[in-house]
Amino acid sequence: MFKTRVTELFGMEYPVIGGCMQWVTGPEFTAAVCEAGALGIMSSAMFPTQEEFRAALRRLKDLTDRPFAVNLNLFPALRPIDNRLYAEVILEEGGVTAVETSGNRPPEDLVSMLKEGGLKLMHKCVSVRHALSAQKAGADAVTLFGYEGGGHIGSIATMSLLPRAVDVLEVPVIAAGGIADGRGMLAALSLGAEAVLIGTRLLLTRECPMSEAVKESLLAAGEEDTIPLLGSVHNTIRVIRNQAAERAAELERNGADFKEILAIVAGSNTRSMLERGEVDLGILACSQSVGIINEIVTVREAIEGMVSEARELAGRIARAVSV
Repeated sequence: MFKTRVTELFGMEYPVIGGCMQWVTGPEFTAAVCEAGALGIMSSAMFPTQEEFRAALRRLKDLTDRPFAVNLNLFPALRPIDNRLYAEVILEEGGVTAVETSGNRPPEDLVSMLKEGGLKLMHKCVSVRHALSAQKAGADAVTLFGYEGGGHIGSIATMSLLPRAVDVLEVPVIAAGGIADGRGMLAALSLGAEAVLIGTRLLLTRECPMSEAVKESLLAAGEEDTIPLLGSVHNTIRVIRNQAAERAAELERNGADFKEILAIVAGSNTRSMLERGEVDLGILACSQSVGIINEIVTVREAIEGMVSEARELAGRIARAVSV
């Protein structure tokens, strides 16, 4: 029922993609997403060296024989990675279906390298202008990420962003931002998207490699419990509202030096937060859709439940229209 150009392009069972999440989407969690019928995306930025990345890639291939993707991060970073070196590992090891780039437009040499190696390319961005640029650069699909989403956001909500993108792009559009159940999935498909990318829903799963204390704090959160940060440095990110996020927001409002803000929002703090369960230690990307998630389930239950709900709703609407 939900076969689209995206499912055909990447070979997954459902038009659902598990979003790349730093410190979360390592080989084990990515494999769990793939085994549930979706397309998992492993983070490359989690691994500081090529050899560590190579080992993670081999581990992922041992865990699943289903299609998967790897993210190459093009956002500005404190610890810049030469993505061409990581692309070399991807090509040498084989078995990768697609590469997702996010942030700035992928450079021509990187695109050529990946495409010549037979890889599919998808790019994640927050505006139609950037989506058109990615299409021109050679992306096979483009993810449009709405303002509601957790992580790096723009200023346009998913409901307005998607139909505009579908109207002007030739490549398939993937919807992201605020989608956490079958209602959101069906709405995105109705707006013309050919797959959805989810992140926050997958944080609240049993397999998610983070402390139960952090999961419980997210489970208790509502739709008003996220906050945008780092707009002052033109790198806006939506995170869960906790003490760390509130402190960072206050420093931004007061025009503090970025080094003061960085001491709070550093990735090392987030990693420690997820591992140790100190829920106010760092910031954590989180969508406004956290307010509609009310249970911790397995990855398979989350993905299959979303697809089943969308299918049931589609049937209900069809019956209502036919009356």
